[in-house]
Amino acid sequence: MMGTEERLAYMANQIARELAAMGDDAVVATADHIAKFWDPRMRSRILAGDPARLGLSEIAVGALQLLRERGAAKAG
Repeated sequence: MMGTEERLAYMANQIARELAAMGDDAVVATADHIAKFWDPRMRSRILAGDPARLGLSEIAVGALQLLRERGAAKAG
């Protein structure tokens, strides 16, 4: 049985895999999808996790980094 963080990582990887055909735009599209459709608590939980431990794909890692940067820009 998957824990919450593992389930969120699975979902992020699914989104990234579906959008991978977009090439260079896949990271932005994945970040946009997570920002638009995920509950803020879900986003916070996955952003707090360790990408290496969660087994995130490169696209998903890039999307989460972009979401962190966007959050920092809003805070600053």
